[in-house]
Amino acid sequence: MYDYDLLVVGSANADLVIGVERRPAAGETVLGGDLAVHPGGKGANQAVAAARLEARTALLARVGDDGHGRLLLDSLRAAGVDTVGVLVGGAPTGVALITVDPSGDNSIVVSPGANGRLRPEDVRAAGGLFHASRVVSAQLEIPLETVVEVVRNLAPGSRFVLNPSPPRELPAEVLAACDPLIVNEHEARVLLGDARVGDDPADWARLLLAKGPRSVVVTLGARGALVCDGSGTALVPSVKVDAVDTTGAGDAFTAALAWRLGAGAGLAEAAAYAARVGAAAVTRRGAQESYPTAAEVEAL
Repeated sequence: MYDYDLLVVGSANADLVIGVERRPAAGETVLGGDLAVHPGGKGANQAVAAARLEARTALLARVGDDGHGRLLLDSLRAAGVDTVGVLVGGAPTGVALITVDPSGDNSIVVSPGANGRLRPEDVRAAGGLFHASRVVSAQLEIPLETVVEVVRNLAPGSRFVLNPSPPRELPAEVLAACDPLIVNEHEARVLLGDARVGDDPADWARLLLAKGPRSVVVTLGARGALVCDGSGTALVPSVKVDAVDTTGAGDAFTAALAWRLGAGAGLAEAAAYAARVGAAAVTRRGAQESYPTAAEVEAL
C-alpha cells in the first residue's frame, strides 16, 4: 500500500511577475504593471496542482530560510501537500522573474538559489518517501545529478515521470526510466537537435521514443497533446478556453497526468484529463493559485 499517490522531486521558487504590453527586445526597456509575488517553481507547482486534485502528494525540495521560503511552505501546506521532504537552508530561496503579455504568453528567467543545493545525498536520505510513493515526478530546475539519483532510488513497481525543463541532454539511464517523458515543442526540439525531421510533432514523438523512454507525451498548448508509446501515436485534443496566463500550466498538466497514470488510467486517457486541468489553469492568473480542484475540472 502506498502512502502517496505522487512524490514530486524538484524546484520551489518565488515567482516575481510583471504584466507588460509587450516583452522587451535585446537592449530595450519597457514599463510594466505592479510587481506580484507568487509561490512557484516547477516542483512546488506540480505538488500543489496534484494536491488540489485530491492526490496524496509529497514534495522533496529545498528552500531558503527566508520570507520566500516561508511563502512556499505556507502555500504547499494550504494545498494539502506533505512537506516532510522540504529541506530548509543552504542558500536563498530560488526566484523566477516572469513577464506576461496581454495574450497570456510569458518569458521566464530563473535564479535557482536553494534548488541548486538539492543534492543526491538528499535523495538517498529520503528513501522512505520513495518507497511510499506510487509515482515519482521530476523536472530539471534541480541538478541533473540529483535527477539521476532519483532514478536510482525508485521503488520497485513505481513509475517515473520527467518533464525535462529547462531542456538539456539526458543520460540514457534517465531516459530509460521515463514513463512518460513529457515535453513541449521547444523542449522536443532541444532534445532532438539535429535528429529532428520536419515540423510534424508526431515525428518528434516517435524520434524521442527511439531514444529510450517507455512513453512520450508532446504538449501542444491549445491544440492538446500527442501521446506515443509502443502501440503508436495519438492526438489528444484540449478544451477550448480563453487564456489569461499560461504560467505554470505545463506543471499542472504534468501533475495531473502523473496522478492519473498512477491511478491506473491509460496514457491517452490520463493525457485527456491532464489537458482539461491545464486548460482550466490558463483561465486564471498566476501559477499555483490558478490550479483547479477536481470538481472544477469535471465542470469543463
